[in-house]
Amino acid sequence: MTSFRPAFLAALALAACSPSGPDTDTAKSPPLAGARIGGPFTLVDQDGRQVTDRQFAGKYRIMYFGYTFCPDVCPTDMQTIGAAMKMLEGSDPALAARIVPVFVTVDPTRDTPAIVKQFVSAFHPRMVGLTGTPEAIEAVKKEFAIFSAKGDASPGGGYLVNHSRQAYLMDPGGKPLALLPQDKGPQAVADDIKIWAR
Repeated sequence: MTSFRPAFLAALALAACSPSGPDTDTAKSPPLAGARIGGPFTLVDQDGRQVTDRQFAGKYRIMYFGYTFCPDVCPTDMQTIGAAMKMLEGSDPALAARIVPVFVTVDPTRDTPAIVKQFVSAFHPRMVGLTGTPEAIEAVKKEFAIFSAKGDASPGGGYLVNHSRQAYLMDPGGKPLALLPQDKGPQAVADDIKIWAR
């Protein structure tokens, strides 16, 4: 089981307890500023191309970890993130163009590039889906303080994966800014992006 870093837990506590909005102190200091979240990675995108973290330099990133065979939470969260991106494209297209939504699988055994492509294309045309070897996925999970664990197999051979549900907003340099409230709907996600991506 992945252990969460103290700085990450402190940042989560701050994010949960602090009010957000353009007129509060948190607008000056992002909730996850200084947290040790994120780092270099080399994975494979939905088109089978090798991708590194450096290819996202200069762009804000929404980093979400899940798996395509998830029966409920992951598709719901991806739908919310995709809808938030479409809202931003309508209200602030310049900002939306600077944001890349990224889905990283925690189930690389089943989530091949082709399967990931089918999944992410359902939510937003610019959503990037990433997979890789089990070792590469474990490495990126560690960098982003993500927990996941494969559940027991069903009689048909399928299985669920328990995993962290956070959606990180990362700055153009790959540093963490905030946890996005994807559980509160697209408008809440779009509003928080407008606060921290500036």
